[in-house]
Amino acid sequence: MTSAGRLRAFRALLEHAVATLELDIGFRLWDGSTVPADWPADAFTIRIADQRVVAALLRSPKAETLLNLWVTRRIDFENGDMFDLIARRPKVRSRDIRSRLSKWRIANVAVRFLMLGKGGPWPLADRPEETPSSGDVEENTRNIAYHYDLSNAFYKLFLDREMVYTCGYCTNWDNDIEQLQRDKLEMICRKLRLKKGETLLDIGCGWGALTRYAADQYGVTTLGVTLSQEQIDEARAEAEKRGLSETCRYELIDYTAIEGKFDKIASIGMHEAIGIDNYPTYYKTIRRLLKPDGLYLHHAITRPATADLQNFRKKHADMALLTKYIFPGGELDHIGNTVTMLEQHGFEVHDVENWREHYQRTCRLWHDRLLARYDEAVAEVGEVPTRLWLIYLGGCSVAFERNTARIYQTVVSLRRRGPSPLPPTREDLYRSI
Repeated sequence: MTSAGRLRAFRALLEHAVATLELDIGFRLWDGSTVPADWPADAFTIRIADQRVVAALLRSPKAETLLNLWVTRRIDFENGDMFDLIARRPKVRSRDIRSRLSKWRIANVAVRFLMLGKGGPWPLADRPEETPSSGDVEENTRNIAYHYDLSNAFYKLFLDREMVYTCGYCTNWDNDIEQLQRDKLEMICRKLRLKKGETLLDIGCGWGALTRYAADQYGVTTLGVTLSQEQIDEARAEAEKRGLSETCRYELIDYTAIEGKFDKIASIGMHEAIGIDNYPTYYKTIRRLLKPDGLYLHHAITRPATADLQNFRKKHADMALLTKYIFPGGELDHIGNTVTMLEQHGFEVHDVENWREHYQRTCRLWHDRLLARYDEAVAEVGEVPTRLWLIYLGGCSVAFERNTARIYQTVVSLRRRGPSPLPPTREDLYRSI
């Protein structure tokens, strides 16, 4: 089969697909031509860099193949990003697309391309298949280092000034990332009802934003723990620079090794790394560390529940890619199980709040900020990680928008007789921030 013959067959299939599915998308092929032929030069376009891209997709038509092609720019976008692609998705339901396309044209392309090699490079191919966390400390450390020790300078390109890498809080949907994250830190402190002189434990403290804010604004003494050396170094340096070294202490330890008793405990975006099988150990640890009159704030991404836990733990393709390439060892709970586990381990649940749309907005802002500083990111960590993080941040925003992912803040105390350590209403939470 000649290269020219393959090009003609594939162009004919694309022209047929564009017309049949009424696509508002153009394609630029490896010879520089476009489909449709008169597609405007400034319109959103998918670029296919070489003919072996088609061969690779025919051999392995799955999301993992697309991801490898994307991070190597063998498939790329012109005049837009993944959100432009989603906005132009076919009006036809995905399961109906194949039935509408000509089987003869598809077969003609398959015959011409299947004998062609898939080309390369394939930088993600050597990543081992991912499994849920066993709870082993060394494994936990490797998993956390894989994601968070990428480069502090890289994360500073798209996070806010305080380097908060969890869902922001939107008092207005148009607020920028700085306002979202400041308001989130304030809301967490309010929900914990922090008082001067108390002690706060932040499990999975990241780069230390919550501990610094709580110490500075509420006069509490804090301990932040993480398994990321990069985060610890940054957090300690920033606390010293601001004169907070006496009230903001940081330790590079696993959550199971924490000692002491604390008035308040926060876990913001750390629970996702534990693994469902290790939840009992986690909640027993929180119970051991929390003072009798204390409060615990649990902030975690979840997925919608299914009929049973066994079915719930089966990973769909998007979640499998996320844990394989972005968050090794990760698993998401559903809010019903979170509340059940908390009650089973001796806690009283006081408040559960869904922040799904807030995280949609946060992830979109992160994506756009990283895209705006693309060249700097590539210079810092390379093109493959940069493009991988773009698709991850954008994909998360889409997941929260489509309600296939959620996030909840849950406030609990230790179960006891008599009054709880909370005021009678939530009025104090929602006064002007």
